[in-house]
Amino acid sequence: MRTVPAVSADGSRLHAEVYGPEDAPAVVLSHGWTCSTEFWAAQVRDLSADHRVIVYDQRGHGRTPAVGPAGYTTDALADDLEAVLAATLAPGEKAVLAGHSMGGMTLMAAAGRPGLREHAAAVLLCSTGPSRLVAESLVLPLRAGRLRTRLTRAVLGARAPLGPVTPVSRAVLKYATMGPGSAAERVAECARIVHACPRAVRVAWSHVLAGLDVEADVRRLTVPTAVIAGTADRLTPPVHARALAAALPECVGLEELAGVGHMTPVEAPEAVTARIRALVTRYVRTEQEEVA
Repeated sequence: MRTVPAVSADGSRLHAEVYGPEDAPAVVLSHGWTCSTEFWAAQVRDLSADHRVIVYDQRGHGRTPAVGPAGYTTDALADDLEAVLAATLAPGEKAVLAGHSMGGMTLMAAAGRPGLREHAAAVLLCSTGPSRLVAESLVLPLRAGRLRTRLTRAVLGARAPLGPVTPVSRAVLKYATMGPGSAAERVAECARIVHACPRAVRVAWSHVLAGLDVEADVRRLTVPTAVIAGTADRLTPPVHARALAAALPECVGLEELAGVGHMTPVEAPEAVTARIRALVTRYVRTEQEEVA
């Protein structure tokens, strides 16, 4: 692994890591809300044997510093992605870009950006949605409507500290974000990562996600794009994935993973990794062979 510094449009410094052979086809992984580069550990272990795998911490997460209140926006997500692509890929180099949850929203927000157009050979959207995140959430077992939306917004944006990881907090996290059959060690892994996110950062991004609307950007994502969702996802239910598949200009597949919750790369690492590999084989390796 080597660390590569990147600087975003507003001067924010971003932590990025590169794994694998320098001459291998590239994959860029963007994590979700309250997560970090560690969330992609399974994909990094598998793919780095024969791919160059690039992961980075979203602003305020992991080893990327927090910013002022005005620095948490969808434009900032797109700016940061462009900065990472410029710092880690050669000019014109193509890669498969995969994003989970807020990471997928990052790719959608950047769809019309020159950096994404320059470097994206294909995209994978995991457990994500472009809008109405609070209204469609099933975290609270209530009938859809204003009351559920208002209460869900309050829960997801709560300022209370998460505190240490305990059996109770793991159970709550599993209910809200993972499938009922999730292995205990994977629940513990997700809890450790999520609880490490600073409270102020978690709250700031929750406000951004509550008002998210990148519907128009979805139609600008003109590269081949695959979608993965868990059927037991309460945070971004499959209704989002189905809407994305219908709206994307070049959707190359929608896969719904039975019994899997929101944390698809951790809950179903083999399925997510296999989809990334398939996209690389079809859209990156072919281009490299043509150049050769």
